[in-house]
Amino acid sequence: MWPVRRPSPHASESSPTTTTPPFDAAAARRLRVALGMTPEHVAHGMRVSYGHPHVSPDHVIAWERGITAPTNSELTALAGVLWCSPAELIGRPRTLREHRIARCLAPEDVARAVGHDVHSYLRMEETDSWRGTDRQSAALADLLGLRLPDFVAVTGRNAKLGELLRSAVTTRWQAYVRPVAKVVPLDRPFLEGALQALHEDYQGHMAATLSWGGGGSDAGDAGQEFLDRIVEHFWAKLQDDTAREGVQGVSSGGV
Repeated sequence: MWPVRRPSPHASESSPTTTTPPFDAAAARRLRVALGMTPEHVAHGMRVSYGHPHVSPDHVIAWERGITAPTNSELTALAGVLWCSPAELIGRPRTLREHRIARCLAPEDVARAVGHDVHSYLRMEETDSWRGTDRQSAALADLLGLRLPDFVAVTGRNAKLGELLRSAVTTRWQAYVRPVAKVVPLDRPFLEGALQALHEDYQGHMAATLSWGGGGSDAGDAGQEFLDRIVEHFWAKLQDDTAREGVQGVSSGGV
């Protein structure tokens, strides 16, 4: 985890979107209590130090109870008042915007680092569709500390990956090594091993279900459940070998 730093009061969102990141209400309350602060103290700090004159103790209480969630700029200010990083106040980041916020970065910071103009970058955030060269993708992954599953998700490749994996486990997996490699930039041996294992798991699971249940809808339901979670199963197969190593050298092709 990166060193905790107090966010700058000027590093607010310049994006017009009102989408909010997933907020961890329990963490917000725990951090406030640990600092010996009341909701009044938090609201005062957000008003005075971070330019949110509308925030009241009632807002803070509602956030901590999970009734509402702070906006992007409110989240950054709340993190500043609680002396933590925004990442400690949100759940696992899912989108490009959420990963950026978790790193205390403004859109301009990311755009400059990856070599995009800020308006183009913001459009990518709003549509959840990353477009960049190999160099830009590698710079994005390094700046945001993205693991490979995160990189695939924030670049909008999860749907395509799921489609390919479902075809691989239900037909001949060997035919899908190259297409999957265009979506998940890993060495061929890693992908071959994962696809073969998934294929065997699926076929073995289906055979066992048919044997125990005598066929019918139970087998179909079990098989569909496996296919619905196929991306999750894929990352589980790769976890020990690749997920912990990050995404250095990723490719941007084949979305």
